[in-house]
Amino acid sequence: MREAEPRDSVDARLAARLSSLRTERGWSLDELSGRAGVSRSTLSRLERGELSPTTSVLGRMCTVYGRTMSRLLMEVEEEPPPLVREADQPVWRDERSGFVRRSVSPPHPALRGEVVQGTLDAGAAVAYENAPVPGVEQHIWVLDGTVEITVEGTVHTVRRGDCLRFRLRGPSHFHCPGPDPVRYALMIVLP
Repeated sequence: MREAEPRDSVDARLAARLSSLRTERGWSLDELSGRAGVSRSTLSRLERGELSPTTSVLGRMCTVYGRTMSRLLMEVEEEPPPLVREADQPVWRDERSGFVRRSVSPPHPALRGEVVQGTLDAGAAVAYENAPVPGVEQHIWVLDGTVEITVEGTVHTVRRGDCLRFRLRGPSHFHCPGPDPVRYALMIVLP
């Protein structure tokens, strides 16, 4: 995890939202720690905005709260306009894992679909322990490079121009074997 940014940043708003989600459920930090498999001290620092979550930790939090990562990140952004210029698309980086996530078509409470652009550095891997929302539909279209995606124990090698589609009900794993980074479009449709 990396040190959080100033209080008006996306990380600070995310920290406040994570805290409010726990409070809404009436959970203690200890209870959330047990549910998410993240230490109590880490959760406390996340909620105070002292740390920015890694992709893995944020994925665990999304699972516990029954949200896709995009939906959680949307909750800390202002109401998205119908047209989102590239310069205005929220970008979230996990420098530790080499993952960059651009919310191309941000989620909206009245819509079930969204479009995300993901980039993984060569050799980078990101694992999600569970589906954030069981049965969420995903379509992954590789724009450049190659990515290995493991879903339900099956490894799919997806190359430039290929599209993998599935309903996610459990863990998933993304790995960029290289030699170049992979860039892909992820279309998410909530059940």
